[in-house]
Amino acid sequence: RVVIQGPPRPLRRVAPSEVYFFWDIEGNMSEYEVDEMDHVVDENEVAEVDDLMYLRGGVIGDSESDDDDDEDYGQVDKITDTSAAEARKGKDIQGIPWERLSISREKYRQTRVEQYKNYENVPQSGESSEKECTPTKKGGLYYEFWRNTRSVKSTILHFQLRNLVWSTSKHDVYLMSHFSIIHWSSLSCKKTEVLDVSGHVAPREKHPGSLLEGFTQTQVSTLAVRGNLLIAGGFQGELICKYLDRPGVSFCSRTTYDDNAITNAIDIYDSPSGAVHFMASNNDCGVRDFDMEKFQLSKQFIYPWPVNHTSLSPNGKHVVIVGDNPDGMLVDSQTGKTIMPLRGHLDFSFASAWHPNGVTFATGNQDKTCRIWDARNLSKSVAVLKGNLGAIRSIRFSSDGQFMAMAEPADFVHVYDANNGFEKEQEIDFFGEISGTSFSPDTESLFIGVWDRTYGSLLQYNRRRNNTYLDSLL
Repeated sequence: RVVIQGPPRPLRRVAPSEVYFFWDIEGNMSEYEVDEMDHVVDENEVAEVDDLMYLRGGVIGDSESDDDDDEDYGQVDKITDTSAAEARKGKDIQGIPWERLSISREKYRQTRVEQYKNYENVPQSGESSEKECTPTKKGGLYYEFWRNTRSVKSTILHFQLRNLVWSTSKHDVYLMSHFSIIHWSSLSCKKTEVLDVSGHVAPREKHPGSLLEGFTQTQVSTLAVRGNLLIAGGFQGELICKYLDRPGVSFCSRTTYDDNAITNAIDIYDSPSGAVHFMASNNDCGVRDFDMEKFQLSKQFIYPWPVNHTSLSPNGKHVVIVGDNPDGMLVDSQTGKTIMPLRGHLDFSFASAWHPNGVTFATGNQDKTCRIWDARNLSKSVAVLKGNLGAIRSIRFSSDGQFMAMAEPADFVHVYDANNGFEKEQEIDFFGEISGTSFSPDTESLFIGVWDRTYGSLLQYNRRRNNTYLDSLL
């Protein structure tokens, strides 16, 4: 019999006066001078299964990284990519050889759901939120599995921040892989390094306010890509801006020199004037708006608690603010003043998104729920959608407003029919921590980054159409 390590328990979200823990690219825990060792991950929870579940060194659902992923890749009988045609013939989409194991996929799924430790800042918030959850029908089929690519290793540095996968077309994806930002083309099946942040990164262009000395060994906590603009945010408040059609980096800035400077989220948008802006959310309680036409800070707002995520409304007038407080806020985008609090969640929130209609928006929380709101009446959320095992760490609406993807920390991405009251969902089920999700701008593809020592990969699902027979010809 073999004892299998359960999914790693994440570290406690530290308060502004404390220090962050994170895992480096070698799977080691790093810290910024902390005394309280009770912050450390408790990995004593284990499950017993028979024989081969370790699969020669890799644990299903174990998200610790090895020194060399390529070595891991070779250790597991050269696990290969999985295509839609192979999946239809019965191959596991992640290449897990269940037929060789003494535990079935169904039994292992049950074990994962029972044993996964959801991280909470407010004790029992996940249990307390269940009574409000809206019943939904499962069985929707909106996106079909297309391919699992194991040569693309998606990674995470902060367990609570899962916005590290971005699609700019149905064939183009950008994501973090250790200290590299990479581009993956699903059309040519080629991987290209866009930016290496392990060494020294400095801007090639000169702009007022840009840090010409740049940064060294940036630990990327969050990422955003829209059109030709890529922005990476770091643990020390770093912002690195790169235009994909220009060589090098265009702009570097440090949002703050506060000890708790981590960049939690970035939202890129077009201002009413047509200029490209982005909004950065930081753990120093600040939200900063940058004008990328002028390469300078244009607005800054300070709130009572660390801001984990912001989303600007389609008309540019309102911003959803969520962070280290159960209550969120809808604020005026020009003044930063609160229009209305968002009450209902029981823990800290790390995700938000607007529906393209400009009326509906969603917030994701560590109480295992996603709340749907109507901006015309914010006295109460209109729906409360429940996860299976953990916090809602990422939310995305498709550009046509038809679907909303809601990602848990691991194993599950839920796709809801947003235009029909979120009453029906498709549940995408796999094993591994989720680094991010992204619809392609044309809504044709949905990409999911999976972070796992053995089965780390990029999952691609394609929108289901009446002509799905075409993939049998490829």
